[in-house]
Amino acid sequence: MSTPSLFPYLLRLADDRLVLGHRLSEWCGHGPILEEDIALANVALDLIGEATLLLKLAGDAEGQGRNEDALAYFRDSGDYRNALLVELPKGDFGFTIVRQFLFSAFALLQMDALQRSSNAMLAGIAAKAVKEIRYHVRHSAQWVVTLGDGTEESHGRAQGALDELWRYTGELFLADAVDRDAASSGVGVDPSTLIEPWRAQVDEILTRATLTVPSVTYMQRGGRDGRHTEHLGHMLAEMQIVARSHPGASW
Repeated sequence: MSTPSLFPYLLRLADDRLVLGHRLSEWCGHGPILEEDIALANVALDLIGEATLLLKLAGDAEGQGRNEDALAYFRDSGDYRNALLVELPKGDFGFTIVRQFLFSAFALLQMDALQRSSNAMLAGIAAKAVKEIRYHVRHSAQWVVTLGDGTEESHGRAQGALDELWRYTGELFLADAVDRDAASSGVGVDPSTLIEPWRAQVDEILTRATLTVPSVTYMQRGGRDGRHTEHLGHMLAEMQIVARSHPGASW
């Protein structure tokens, strides 16, 4: 089932995962321990794999002949529709882990709902993604508790990361015309319906981690409309340089 919102809706799903996957890939060879280096690389591959499938579906919905590679490598930052949360620089290990948990807890709820999408292809992608994201949540939650309820240093870094990241979480749950149209047609899910179960899970883990949710009166926004931080442009320049230097090449 197609709807005018399908293409922009799919871009949001794909761009969140493509951008965060690239951020995680920056840890390759730099993880604090070998096992975690491998784990972060695997999560990055999962996210980029999900993004690839979603971008292919988005290209088909657009009908302009752009495939997943064209959408990934030949759009400028203003054409990306990811939430600001995922484009922030990777920071230290605590920052990466706290962000991963906050996003993965949201992504699991989102993809679980999308398994019931009226779009059979999207439902299939979601069903595959749910299996991967369950691990992402479990892995990142375990580390949040380890860091938060660990040493004074690890607790301070985890709390500092949470303080910095919390004001970006609200954008994940903002619903606009694209989300509402996708939800009303049965294709998508209204993200505003996910905030309560998300907070329940997040609060449980943060309590175990002895971390405190910061008092924030304003949530950052803009990514869904193509208004990004300068960090995304720098990241895309690195991510896209090979494809843009050799347009039309294949390997």
